[in-house]
Amino acid sequence: MPLNLEHLASFIDVVDLGSFTAAAEKAGLTQPAVSLQIKLLEQRLGVKLIERVGRRARPTAAGSGLIAYARRMMDESRAAEEAMMPHRDGTSGRIRIGSGGTASIHLLPKAITAVKKRMPGLDITVRIGNTDDILRDLEANLLDLAVVTLPASGRAFEVEPFYRDELLAVAPKGSELPDGGPDAAFLGEKTLLLYEGGNTRRATDGWMAAAGHKARPAMEFGSVEAIKELVAAGLGWSILPGLALKRDRTDRIITSPLNPRLERELGMVLRRDKHLTRGLREMMKCLLDSKA
Repeated sequence: MPLNLEHLASFIDVVDLGSFTAAAEKAGLTQPAVSLQIKLLEQRLGVKLIERVGRRARPTAAGSGLIAYARRMMDESRAAEEAMMPHRDGTSGRIRIGSGGTASIHLLPKAITAVKKRMPGLDITVRIGNTDDILRDLEANLLDLAVVTLPASGRAFEVEPFYRDELLAVAPKGSELPDGGPDAAFLGEKTLLLYEGGNTRRATDGWMAAAGHKARPAMEFGSVEAIKELVAAGLGWSILPGLALKRDRTDRIITSPLNPRLERELGMVLRRDKHLTRGLREMMKCLLDSKA
């Protein structure tokens, strides 16, 4: 068994103060309690550590050999406690976030910047993927927080919706849009470039199916940014999250609400048993603020 740090602390005090009674007063213990700690330490090491010379307690040769090690061990113990202080008060630590591509570009940077200003020692990593993959990693505790398109099913999860995002029709500049916005029949006749997989794609397919049409994309991509570039190049139309279109130049593409309108909802997802550190709470608060 490892050496007991309390026993070592009492041993150091007895050597430094030359008295069991003084060592007990310093530690807030009784003199018999300190004597017992020294006895247990001696039994553990199999040597005599303290001897009485007159009225003072002195280290034996073995005790003199141990004292330097004991001091280093106590110093390392205090250093370990100090290293944990930032984690205990929440000024340091780690957050692993999983997110879809759009949220990682248009929501997370603002939130992460705000958190880092409040907690510079916080280490934040972001993994990009579709909802299914992100939730799988969250359940396996490989991630601390997921920012994904809902729904996010699973008994292990706590879900907090926080952002409603309208899906828009996206067309090359100069395209003609019907009054009231394009419906499923109109878009079904276009060359469609759609996002591949995930809840956003499922919402798009459901919107088409509700009108009796099936989405038949000419091409599918895992990147919303790639789709925007291809639409701008005149290669087709798409249905994309409004969040991903806020900063685009209107000289390259045009956008329109769908008919009927279609929205998706983003949510923050955690494991129900997740310990909410200060860093995690701040991250969630800043994400709520980022939608403003």
